[in-house]
Amino acid sequence: MKIISIQVNAIHLPFKNPFTIAYETYKVMPSLILKMETDDGLVGYGEAVPDQHVTGETWESTLSNIKNYLAPVVLGENPFNIEKIHDKMNAVLHYAPTAKAAIDIACYDLMGKVAKQPIFNLLGGAYYQSLSITHVIGMGTNEEMIKEAKSAIDQGYSELKIKVGNTPREDVQLVAEIRKAVGPKIKLRLDANQGWKQTTTALQALKELEKYYIDWMEQPIIAANRVGLAELHQRTSIPIMADESIHGAEQLRELISLNAIDLINIKLMKCGGIYPAQQLVHQAQMAGISCIIGSMIESSISTAAGAHLALSKKNVVANELGSPLIFSKDIAPMMYKKNKLFVPQQPGLGIQVNEELLKRLSIRGEEISSSL
Repeated sequence: MKIISIQVNAIHLPFKNPFTIAYETYKVMPSLILKMETDDGLVGYGEAVPDQHVTGETWESTLSNIKNYLAPVVLGENPFNIEKIHDKMNAVLHYAPTAKAAIDIACYDLMGKVAKQPIFNLLGGAYYQSLSITHVIGMGTNEEMIKEAKSAIDQGYSELKIKVGNTPREDVQLVAEIRKAVGPKIKLRLDANQGWKQTTTALQALKELEKYYIDWMEQPIIAANRVGLAELHQRTSIPIMADESIHGAEQLRELISLNAIDLINIKLMKCGGIYPAQQLVHQAQMAGISCIIGSMIESSISTAAGAHLALSKKNVVANELGSPLIFSKDIAPMMYKKNKLFVPQQPGLGIQVNEELLKRLSIRGEEISSSL
């Protein structure tokens, strides 16, 4: 079996409502949907959702990287040769993990379809039966965020992630009001997306936040300041999670050596796909660090890929794979019930892509074919 063609559709996924974090407000989410075909007629799907603030990749550069560098070197390969495929991609293009993730996910989709198994069975089998979803609340006014928190609880969610990153005083007031509104039993997680920037600013906030029973504090300061994360880790009782600070094995090794974190947020778009994400899970487990599977706000394709990984790994203690719920249109259905995501049991990713809707949402397309 050989890969003979790769098609990429550049699309905009529309949100039901604008989504705001510390560094950006999104009205649509730019995404690249990759369709990989083999010489025996099988099709696998992948996705790339770049974020220039995190990996330095843009929508346009990711499309170019796939077309001009990555697709040509994987044409003719067997999708099961995933380590070799990553090695070939790394040889022609340094970094660019989001572009590589799209190819990686499509390869796994094909592997599962050939083996007639869902991807999680290729990763060690199901450790969990279903996944509890954390509801993520984007930045807004205190009143808007409290209203959304209450609504999420009414819908059955028991885990909330609150986007912060204003001044410490504003963020502490917000968390105090949300904790009062939802009660003591609801799990609260905070994410500043580097918004507090400096260690001293973050420490001011964390000292005040300790009394509100926070599960963990995600990326309070700028990504490059890993020494600063270590200082925070040593001076607060709130567990510290790295997101933008951890992309691959090298950053994780540094964070482990600094004793800087309790948890990491693994995103397929940051690390290059399922294959390198598995390695991060195992590396973290050896160091006693827990993992969550996050999202760059992705369609059902990458969401399904992350879900298969999360379902199969004991060291993945939570996930944020609810992005399809906040789009007004998505290219394939996923099964959610209250706060649960039920991972597809069909071969590969296990989802059925709506090709007609994909065409309607497409802004640009590219196809790279082989004569093999």
